[in-house]
Amino acid sequence: MFTLLLKRLATLIPTLLGVTLVAFLLIRLIPGDPIEIMVGERRLDPAAHAALMAQLGLDQPLPTQYLRYLGQLLKGDLGVSLVTREPVAAELRVLFPATLELAGAALLLALVLGLSLGLLAALKRGRWLDQLVMATATVGNSMPVFWWGLILIMFFSVGLQWTPVSGRIGIEYDVPFITGFMLIDSALADWRGTEPGAFGSALLHLVLPVVVLGTIPMAVIARMTRSAMLEVLREDYVRTARAKGLSPARVVLHHGLRNALIPVLTVLGLQVGSLLGGAVLTETIFSWPGIGKWLIDAIARRDYPVVQAGILVSALIFIVVNLVVDVLYGAVNPRLRGGSH
Repeated sequence: MFTLLLKRLATLIPTLLGVTLVAFLLIRLIPGDPIEIMVGERRLDPAAHAALMAQLGLDQPLPTQYLRYLGQLLKGDLGVSLVTREPVAAELRVLFPATLELAGAALLLALVLGLSLGLLAALKRGRWLDQLVMATATVGNSMPVFWWGLILIMFFSVGLQWTPVSGRIGIEYDVPFITGFMLIDSALADWRGTEPGAFGSALLHLVLPVVVLGTIPMAVIARMTRSAMLEVLREDYVRTARAKGLSPARVVLHHGLRNALIPVLTVLGLQVGSLLGGAVLTETIFSWPGIGKWLIDAIARRDYPVVQAGILVSALIFIVVNLVVDVLYGAVNPRLRGGSH
């Protein structure tokens, strides 16, 4: 297991280096002058334009700009936003917890419902419950995020007025920034009595974005869990466990589900990419102030440092989660601890 971990860590540096190069080049291929977008409607004469380009280092050759960018990264400097003129790292510290809270809650929802529904469908194979779960999973996996988000807003927010339309908390609440996670900060403010009802408001604001973002991963996990469980339940060791007189719950959960989690973990690692991609659309639809919406706004404004930082952080999250999944393989299945796979 330790050898496997070292191998995965060894691939981390070249992978991140490739991500920085791709992010650096892609944003510069988008048409548009970042200086003109930065100054807005003001008209600049060629001399002032050239002076700004030189000040920001955008007049240098691309290889020089890229090497300077790598040098900043080695120092832990993500650069300064071309638009706000604020350090990118400072903006990231404020916005990243919002995305992490949304994606974490969506992943938890997808895991709990996906595993439960997939397990039920496998145990009730061929019956109406199995057909209902699989039909729901197929529909959930087929729905575009933006369309699903708008449908839920029209029904629950506009029609029934059960949930808020956008944001992380009601405008009447002024919750101090402590951890950056609104559920935690609002719960602390509510508990102290400074902002009564803040936690309930934060929870309501989280419901629809979490459902929208978690639907596709939940559907994928449910289908994979059902397929893996059906295969595992036919194995000899499961029949042996039943012949020994073990309780059905122990047979299913200990001998069946534990071994079925191997392919589910693989899918789970891949779904992190879907969550990060879906977070961009979800945050835009619900005006959720996270790195997804921040990244979309930065692309529109040609804010190079922000786009580079957003892509780098998203890639790092994906890589780290898949590294954790590799480690979990050994925890779930002892046969894989030797690092042979």
